[in-house]
Amino acid sequence: MGVPTTEELQAALKEAARMRETGEDTYHLAKVLLNHNHRIRVLEKVLYAAELFIRSGQAGHEHTELVRAIEAAKKSMSNSTDHDELEHGL
Repeated sequence: MGVPTTEELQAALKEAARMRETGEDTYHLAKVLLNHNHRIRVLEKVLYAAELFIRSGQAGHEHTELVRAIEAAKKSMSNSTDHDELEHGL
């Protein structure tokens, strides 16, 4: 499976938003795409913060930013009612 180009992703997200707004999302594909796109963005921030933390020699400020990013990811995922809560002791 290939990775979509930036233009393809933007077009798909725009169409998904239109489908949700007009109630044309019979199979919830638009909802899933929009939700997964949001979650990926949040998790990319965790990845960035983790990489920065490791490269910085595990400095205090970078640790705080990593913890904040992890908490934001947990909160983002806990907003969904159809999944298991994260039970990782981070």
